[in-house]
Amino acid sequence: MSEDRPRPAPVPENELRRWMLPSAVVKELDPDAVPEGRRLRRTARDWAVDTCCFLLVVLLYLVTAVSLVRHPDVPQGYVVADVVLGGLSCLAVWFRRRWPVGLAVVMIAVGFASETSGWVTLVTLFTVAVHRPFRYVAWTGGANLALVPLYYWLRPESGLSYTAGLVFALLLTVAVIGWGMFVRSKRLLMLSLRDRAHRAETEARLRAEQAQRLAREDIAREMHDVLAHRLTLLSVHAGALEFRPDAPREEVVRAAGVIRESAHEALQDLREIIGVLRTGGSDDAAGGRPQPTLAVLDQLVGECREAGMKIVLDHRVADPAAVPASVGRTAYRIAQEALTNARKHAPGAEVALRLAGAPGDGLTITVTNPPPKAEAPPVPGSGQGLIGLRERATLAGGRLEHGATADGGFEIRAWLPWG
Repeated sequence: MSEDRPRPAPVPENELRRWMLPSAVVKELDPDAVPEGRRLRRTARDWAVDTCCFLLVVLLYLVTAVSLVRHPDVPQGYVVADVVLGGLSCLAVWFRRRWPVGLAVVMIAVGFASETSGWVTLVTLFTVAVHRPFRYVAWTGGANLALVPLYYWLRPESGLSYTAGLVFALLLTVAVIGWGMFVRSKRLLMLSLRDRAHRAETEARLRAEQAQRLAREDIAREMHDVLAHRLTLLSVHAGALEFRPDAPREEVVRAAGVIRESAHEALQDLREIIGVLRTGGSDDAAGGRPQPTLAVLDQLVGECREAGMKIVLDHRVADPAAVPASVGRTAYRIAQEALTNARKHAPGAEVALRLAGAPGDGLTITVTNPPPKAEAPPVPGSGQGLIGLRERATLAGGRLEHGATADGGFEIRAWLPWG
């Protein structure tokens, strides 16, 4: 039958550690552990420490009470009052965590009048040193130290000189207070180190989230640049087929081939970008096709010309392969987005693409188109590509400007560093 009984659920490891810590430390580590308006409960460690303190003061109380009873010069009534106060003071040890400062003040006064209560006074001073800032320790400890010479002058210790008893009491009080301050400093150091580690973990998590966000923004820019170019090619050829159903068969076949090829390239680019998003890496680590650079700009211009776009290319960079990969990739994306914008907003217009630059002078890209011959239909999301281009150029250490020309056209000018 005992095997059929449900086993108790295991206690979580953090709960076990909580019982091994002081309640004051638990409150600092987990403020939500104590409901609003409720007093902090003792942990198992607190009960063990308080029990040891109670047993210690009771033992010292009994030794002091026996010595006081055997003292021949102390009146019997005073002995009874002193023993009663000492016994009640021992019970006060259980309240030292709730009212440390108030109990210490009361015990300083009681300890001055009762010899058997002096040990409890030391325990309360230790409690103040552990649980309260230094200003409370200075006031209570200073008051007790100031009363010690008067106490031994009024009640000299039998078998000890006034100086020896005074020095012993002062050293014992200072040692107890110093021990309490040392315990408090260790707790504060532990809490500060934990808080510092928590802040470091939070900052590391925020940096990781920021890096992930920047990587995803970079992938989004790549998706916009690549897919916008491919889809505009599809739109141009599909429009040609729609408005020229009587076109020769060769042109229809060529347009259909370009549409198929552009759709295939768009799907391939989209598949690679989705793969990057799934793996959480960057586009450079996607393991797909190599990223385009300035060396393949002629291929981009050729694709646009096959789509029926009129482009005048003025390429003055002697060795495009010598351009750094990051700069060349940025220049390629700028040219690609600029040609896509011209195709969308000024269809049929002749576009001028100029590149010039050398190491040390930088790389300049200029794309200019005249005003459209007819009003172009509005395109959803217009302007986002230019914002992305400006951010891309800024991240590369360059600059990008765009605006209308004097004849009503549009021009994009970009400069990239080429060290």
